[in-house]
Amino acid sequence: MLAMINSCAVYGMRGYGLLVEVDVGSGLPAFDIVGLPDAAVRESKERVRTALLNAGYDFPLRRIVVNLAPADVKKEGSALDLPIAIGILAATGQIKAPRLLAECAILGELSLEGAVRPVSGVLPMADFLRAEEQIKNLYLPASNAEEAALTGGLQVFGLRHLRDLVDTLRGEAVLPPTQTDINALLAAAGREQTPDMSEVKGQEGVKRALEIAAAGGHNILLLGPPGSGKTMLARRLPGIMPPLTLQECLETTKIYSIAGLLPRGQAVIATRPFRAPHHGASTASIVGGGTNPKPGEVSLASHGVLFMDEMPEFSRDVLEALRQPLEDHVVTVARVLARVEYPADFQLVAAMNPCPCGYWGDSLKQCCCTPYARQRYLQKISGPLLDRIDLHIEVPRVQYSDLSAHRQQTAVESSATMRQRIEQARKRQSQRFAGKPFSINARMGRKELEKCCALDETAAALLGDAFRHLQMSARAHDRILKVARTIADLEESERVSAEHLAEAMQYRSLDRDSSM
Repeated sequence: MLAMINSCAVYGMRGYGLLVEVDVGSGLPAFDIVGLPDAAVRESKERVRTALLNAGYDFPLRRIVVNLAPADVKKEGSALDLPIAIGILAATGQIKAPRLLAECAILGELSLEGAVRPVSGVLPMADFLRAEEQIKNLYLPASNAEEAALTGGLQVFGLRHLRDLVDTLRGEAVLPPTQTDINALLAAAGREQTPDMSEVKGQEGVKRALEIAAAGGHNILLLGPPGSGKTMLARRLPGIMPPLTLQECLETTKIYSIAGLLPRGQAVIATRPFRAPHHGASTASIVGGGTNPKPGEVSLASHGVLFMDEMPEFSRDVLEALRQPLEDHVVTVARVLARVEYPADFQLVAAMNPCPCGYWGDSLKQCCCTPYARQRYLQKISGPLLDRIDLHIEVPRVQYSDLSAHRQQTAVESSATMRQRIEQARKRQSQRFAGKPFSINARMGRKELEKCCALDETAAALLGDAFRHLQMSARAHDRILKVARTIADLEESERVSAEHLAEAMQYRSLDRDSSM
């Protein structure tokens, strides 16, 4: 007999439909899976066989052939265990519910005793199935049910054991559909504690630069000696950024679901991601890749922060691979049979020492590096990559008077206070770019720059002198204008003045160094 079970899989950021065809026929006992299965799918034969027997069902000693259609696409993972098991039961007459099976999609991993375990990539799969008119119900692991229900438009039923689904298809039990209140999930996530900027003593100039970066979505490079607080400041940047929108939450959740990094018991990612890869990371781990491509760190940091500590220690290939995502905000992984695009809408925060020993220009410790060693160290970051970083900020050594300020009850501005100003600046940008595919100053093109960053004679002369003296590229020129526009937005100014431009130029310290 033949049974057909609807299921789903993921390639890139999208789900696609799978039809699990199970034929149980006469012949010597055998169990074959065809349709380009990977090792995990082939191993499902043993999981399915043992789970059916331990759950109390008959496993036929006949020839079983499972075809995974479309047969020309590589299948991977363990999510097909459950549909294969149900297909065997339907093909052997242990389940007789053809109409219910035609209207439902099934996915999940089976344990050896029949429990249904969670799988990855559920949200993009549920999003795809929602658009399929013939699919009305989705049966999947209970741990994934809330995540799948985020899409709406589909009846989602969570399963804890194989028997739950069999009894439902036989009409012997009724499963309640899973309901998800996304607003409640977002509110709960919003109560999570994040590091606060008030915990950072001193470094007021760096905090100002981080506020500008958060307000306009600008990339930033922190340059200072060891122990000056670069990492501490970077980790607090997500806390001053505006909360994620609903669309950003869903896209971020999709990426983490596909990567298998969605925290257990959490259906949605509602806070801005902060990713800090080690400097020994490979190019594929940063930009994504693999035989069946998976998202890398630039995608996992989408709508959040990618922090690259000790940036010059990353390999040259990794650093140069960042250039395209920083410009296009997507990363393209090309393979022979397909081409996959992942979001890479992140804000880069890089940190580095001013020289190999770390103490060039320090007020207390003397640098022991030669000029050649320092120049070679700085040149590990290429000019084209440096041009894509809007702000270059010097982070000086923290003074004792700043560290002891809390004893004097000195007021330190909190992340919440900074976030209010940033949200107001972002609101002005959203209104300015209404109808555009972007809503922050860092994404402005040449047309928007000419319209929104018109300069008077004084400001234009100031920028012209800086352009010639610092030997800027055209890209650096444009990024100074974008930062100046953000400074003006924070001050609720309609025009970019010479003062805004002068402050923006102060945040290009490496341009000044290279011109010397």
